[in-house]
Amino acid sequence: MKTLRRLFAGLLLASGLGLLVQGAVTAQERPTDAAASDFARTAIVMPLAGPIGPATKDHFLRTLGNAAEQGATLLIVKLDTPGGLDESMRGMIQAILNAPIPVVVYVAPSGARAASAGTYLLYASHVAAMAPGTNLGAATPVPIGGAPPDAPPGTPSGAPSGSQPPAAAGDEAKERGAAAPDRSVPVPGSASERKAVNDSAAYIRSLAELRGRNADWAERAVREGVSLSAERAVEFGVVDLIAADVAQLLERIDGREVKVGESTVKLATRGLVLREVVPDWRTELLALITNPNLAYLLMLVGIYGLLLEGYNPGAILPGVVGAISLLLALFAFQVLSVNYAGLALIVLGVLLIIGESFVPAFGSLGLGGIVAFVIGSIMLLDNDVPGFAIARPLIGGVALVGALLVLAIAQFAMRSRRRPVVSGAEGLLAETAEALESFAGSGRVRVHGEIWNAVSCEPVISGQRLRILRIDGLTLAVEPIRE
Repeated sequence: MKTLRRLFAGLLLASGLGLLVQGAVTAQERPTDAAASDFARTAIVMPLAGPIGPATKDHFLRTLGNAAEQGATLLIVKLDTPGGLDESMRGMIQAILNAPIPVVVYVAPSGARAASAGTYLLYASHVAAMAPGTNLGAATPVPIGGAPPDAPPGTPSGAPSGSQPPAAAGDEAKERGAAAPDRSVPVPGSASERKAVNDSAAYIRSLAELRGRNADWAERAVREGVSLSAERAVEFGVVDLIAADVAQLLERIDGREVKVGESTVKLATRGLVLREVVPDWRTELLALITNPNLAYLLMLVGIYGLLLEGYNPGAILPGVVGAISLLLALFAFQVLSVNYAGLALIVLGVLLIIGESFVPAFGSLGLGGIVAFVIGSIMLLDNDVPGFAIARPLIGGVALVGALLVLAIAQFAMRSRRRPVVSGAEGLLAETAEALESFAGSGRVRVHGEIWNAVSCEPVISGQRLRILRIDGLTLAVEPIRE
């Protein structure tokens, strides 16, 4: 009871400290009215590097909400992304379109890119800017659980996704997007792929028309996967300007008019104080949990932990660890694009591997389980979404461990078949008995501390060692062992 009281008191103390820390953080993030004037001349800079996912979306929404609540002049998103999940991207775009302050998306530093989902964010922003040496485009949607739509006719085979050959002089108008894409030509691929491409093309075109940017090139970026450098993006009216750094960006957008909601706002960005917002522990934790490789491992730990607890009731630790890991994995899969057929194959594969230990299938169950496990792992998450694929070496390593486990089980089974029986009636035939008394015909003997009735064709002396010949009910047939 004392231990439970101390544990309860420790939990209360930890909860109180957590509330105090949260209150202090909130007080720092929400300035008083006296400090509100300082934030009125502040530009919030949010670095966004890596794939766009649930953690990125949560961090962006909270940063944008805090910036608007603090009265900041604008939010600058310093973008460098290979793409990401469609659901997370659309949530961020919806927040930008309904933001009470201007949002500037700035592809930086030099060498960065705004591919796939990043292109949509650029088109949705109030001001779209790029650093020299950056690029955008390749916005073709990737269907979950399959390959992207086939390249349109005329695309060179073997060209990397999002690349395009240098345009000839006669193709300049097409590259600029001056001529609208031919929508009468059907998009290659399945019906679901065509629907995804058409939906994405209409979505990015609506963003381009809303912000007055090149809508035809945007649609080509979706349908054909084309890309542009920063210089040509400004030339074609895809982005607004090029800036070497954030300071130059603020100088060049000063005096620019943007539409925020239903009103037009004239930006006054000279002399703004820059305040960079880095991801907090909550964002880092969410990013860690939603990492596909970690979520995959958590799922396996959860399944094996619960199975061990089921086979060993009362062990407690495997059940606790397994339940926590499985819940975290299910949370991650809820926000990731998961193929549930792959998830079912993984569970089936693990169950078959475990079943090999209890059913004398001579490896057939285990081998089938490994095949189902590998196929399900490959299908589980879409390998074509940048940053949200399970590493193939990880799948191979886990499958190798499972194969070694099956081989070990099969080896132990073969060894046990070759060993003599050591229990039951058959096990007694390999043992020796001790005569408790002298007898001729029938008497009593001791075997493994048990007293048995015995019969012998030869006279037996008390204490003599006897060989067991056969078992007849509860009577042993024995003969003396001659030294």
